[in-house]
Amino acid sequence: MKRLIAIFNAVCLTLLFSCEKGKTIQNDATTPSTGQLEGKGGTFKVFDNILFYTGYDALNTSAVPNGVQRINNSLYVKKLSSDELTKIGNDLKMDIGIVAACDNYDRIGRVYLSLVPKGKPYSETEAKNIEVGRFITPFMDKNKTPNYAPYSFSINNIGQLVKDEIIRSTYDIWVGFSVFGVSYAANNEIAGCKGDNSTFYGTLTFSSTPSPAVKSPAVQLTSLSYIKMEGDGNDNELNHKNKTSLGAEKTISITLDKDIKNAKLYLITSNHGANANGEEYTRRVHNIYFDNQLKLTYIPGGKSCEPFRKYNTQGNGIYSQFPRTDEVWASFSNWCPGDAIPIRVIELGNINAGTHTFRILVEKATFPENQGYIPVSVYLQGTN
Repeated sequence: MKRLIAIFNAVCLTLLFSCEKGKTIQNDATTPSTGQLEGKGGTFKVFDNILFYTGYDALNTSAVPNGVQRINNSLYVKKLSSDELTKIGNDLKMDIGIVAACDNYDRIGRVYLSLVPKGKPYSETEAKNIEVGRFITPFMDKNKTPNYAPYSFSINNIGQLVKDEIIRSTYDIWVGFSVFGVSYAANNEIAGCKGDNSTFYGTLTFSSTPSPAVKSPAVQLTSLSYIKMEGDGNDNELNHKNKTSLGAEKTISITLDKDIKNAKLYLITSNHGANANGEEYTRRVHNIYFDNQLKLTYIPGGKSCEPFRKYNTQGNGIYSQFPRTDEVWASFSNWCPGDAIPIRVIELGNINAGTHTFRILVEKATFPENQGYIPVSVYLQGTN
């Protein structure tokens, strides 16, 4: 079974990536922001039970809900309305629900924020983009219950970003929702899936509590790298091409036009490669440097995946027939099918204008058979 998983994960994980090196999302105005707009609070669905299709197939042409654009079979985008934006307060919660269709493997899902020049049509190449959430779907048989997996993220910094008065007057705020799935295995293995290339249903909900309008410095945001939604590059992933004597590493340079106060890095990484001894099953030390100073050391995973067993209704080689101990999970698990990938926040303090470097080093990463990868999304946020 594990080898079968490796075969289909190879399909699943052949995704397309790109990097926006040092793309700065700084306020264009020459005067300081007058502050943060009022957030009235409330809950609203950005996407409601939207249906994804096999990422490798021809573009599905079925109708989409009003205001939603299907970019490809695994990606939808939608512009937030003025009414929706006024509900967002300083504390912003993002809840995602995934329902099984005809994909019974673990896949990567993501949520993006795209800032598009005011009044312009959506274009990823013209937008300012950051990844704000990543998760892994469970192995699910749609005919068994539960056939639903929930994910929750606290993204308060995004609430503060979209409440910035100048950003709101300069950009339209779009949300991208992606689940790259493949139905080929389920077509043969799951009853009712023959000839069906649908993969998952997805719902994305934002909720906030009220927050008043206040005077505050303008928000500054710089995208260092993100997993490109439509692109054809792989500049932002660590793979066998990034191997050095230390492991796998990548350095990204950025140039800031302004000083940034209270700067923080928001980092998302996940290790993939399901072949024998692959990076998916090998826990590595990750080191994060800024301007050649070590800022964070972490090892992904290390927690029990047993709480997510109930969502994995399709037999697979990650969840054995019987529960595993915490020690067993900690020995190999970088992430759990059915769980969210952590967003790591790295506080940098005040940063001067000029050129800076971000570096990630994954110690001893080997990428056996030149398979596997570690996609890296990171952005810098602070204030004037």
